Parts: sequence; C-alpha cells; structure tokens
Amino acid sequence: MLQKIAILGTGAIGGSIGLDLTEAGFDVILIDAWPSHVDAMKEQGLRVSMPGSEHHMPVRAYHLHEIYTLNPQLDLILLCAKSYDSVWLAHFIRPYLKKDGVLVCVQNSLNDEWVAPIIGPERDIGCVIELSAEVTSPAQIKRNTNRQGTWLAPGELNGQITSRLTDIEKILSHVGTSTKTANIWGAKWSKLIANAMTQGPIGMLGIKSSEAVILPGYVELATLAGQETYAVSQALGVNIEPVFGLTEKDFSGSVEEAIQTLFTTLVKHIGPHSRNAVVQDHSKGRRTEVDYLNGLVAQKGKDLGIPTPINNAITLLNQQIDLGKFPAEPQNLGRIRSLI
Repeated sequence: MLQKIAILGTGAIGGSIGLDLTEAGFDVILIDAWPSHVDAMKEQGLRVSMPGSEHHMPVRAYHLHEIYTLNPQLDLILLCAKSYDSVWLAHFIRPYLKKDGVLVCVQNSLNDEWVAPIIGPERDIGCVIELSAEVTSPAQIKRNTNRQGTWLAPGELNGQITSRLTDIEKILSHVGTSTKTANIWGAKWSKLIANAMTQGPIGMLGIKSSEAVILPGYVELATLAGQETYAVSQALGVNIEPVFGLTEKDFSGSVEEAIQTLFTTLVKHIGPHSRNAVVQDHSKGRRTEVDYLNGLVAQKGKDLGIPTPINNAITLLNQQIDLGKFPAEPQNLGRIRSLI
C-alpha cells in the first residue's frame, strides 16, 4: 500500500499535484529547492486557481535540507522537477525511498533513462502528463487545465500491468484522468514528438501557443520537428502510443496525420491563454528544458546517423536566447532559417 507520498519538485506541475493529493486526504509532503516558495507554503498554504474553481490548502512543505532531519520513509515519490535536475535529485532522495517503494517520473523527456540506474529500474515507473500551469508567485499557481482537462498515463518500464501500477493509477486519478499503459516508452515518445513541435519552437517565439499557430511558417517548422522526432523513435524500434486521451483509431491514418493529431490536440487542450514552460522560463531568465526535448532528439539522431536539422536549429536558437544573444520573440522564426 502506497501510504507515504512525497512530491519532489513543487513548481507548477508538482504543486498542482501536491494540492490535489493533499485535498484528497493522502499523506503527502512537498519538497522544493526554492526557499521563498517553501516558506510561503509553510506560512500561508498553497493556492491553485484553475478553470471553474479556486483551491487553498495547508500543505506540509519542506526545504531540501530539512529532509535530512525529517528522515521520511517513503512509499511513493512523484518526481516533478525539471529534467536537468533529475539526476542529482534522484541521488538526494534515494536514501528515503523504501526498498519496496517506487519513484514515478512525472516529467517531460525520457528521464527514466537516467533515473532508473540510480534508484534501480525495479523501483522506477514512468508517467506521461498533460497539465498546463504556471507559478505566478511563491505558493501561488495558475493552472490552465482543470482536473477534467488533465491527463496522466503511468506505466511500468517493462510493460507489465502490476498491482502497484494500478494503485498509482488510482492515486493519480485525483489529479486528472489517469490511464495506466503497457507501453510507457511509446507514450513517452509520443509526448516527446508533441513537445518537440511545441516547447522549443514556441519557446523561442516568446508568445502563447494560440498566437504561434497562426504565425506564418510556424506550423511547417513544427511539423518538420515532429517528423524528425518520429523518425528517431522508429530507428529505436519504438511503437508510439496514443496519448492525451487519444485512441488507436486517432492514430490509424498516415504518420503525418498522427503527428498532426498529436500537435493539434496538445495545443487545443492547453488553451488559448497559456504560456508553455519554455516561454515561462525565458521570460524569467531561467534555464529551459529544450536540451532535453529538441536537444535530446538531436543527440539521439546523431548517435543513430539520422539527420535532425530542425531540432538542431531549435535547440541552438533557444541556447542563444539563454545566452542573451536574442530575446524570445516572433522574429526568431526568420532567424532560425539561417541555422537550418
């Protein structure tokens, strides 16, 4: 029975999940590295606004250093941090995960590839999530997709359907529609295809998704990024899996149609007023996850001998934005042509 739960990384996604599970009555602690955020949660609780409802709950929030003296013995850890923080956080939390406990990577990218060797593959479960949210200030989260509009798919790395997977599916049902999968790697790659078409490309433009899709040239660029990502997945022998509540019927057409369906579904679900994670990070001067999305596709393509010029260029331009060479702005759609 998964009784003691920790949310490791309580930004927009982790904070939303933490509030949902706390509200549902689970024994949950929230752990984060942002001092002001943790202090605010301790003092005033956590507020999450979402379409149709407002939520304010006292939560058990902890700074990283407090975990050493708290010494929790955890049945379930939901890792919700950025991909670039996964390795050190996995090492940090490993001593507090029970021998028969499990860590679920509730993240973008393929984090299980580098987390599983640290905690042991038998204690790692993957998860694909579709939830759009933003931290507006410490202990304040604006969630763009409510629980009815949120979708999660946990899955064992070996594809088995186990009792613990069913337990996790039920726990995550308090966050949104939760559907366990026997093909977590296929689901992860489907999400990576969608992210390669949206996170980096829209992030470099610095605008909302609804504004990007009407910008001349954007959809063509995004489609090519998705096609490259699909080609890499096929070279690895991955059978992509319907995600975001889609079905096999939705994937029954051509590859191009499946890729376009992933793209349009994600853009539609996150809503017209949301800013994706990369746009948020650029606006706040923070490191982005693009190296672990478009950059990961480019690296795997290079390893396999598969050209990925679009993902290469998207990654490079976002890196240049990080270095201050260009701002995140629509004009980058013209600049990227010189990099392809």
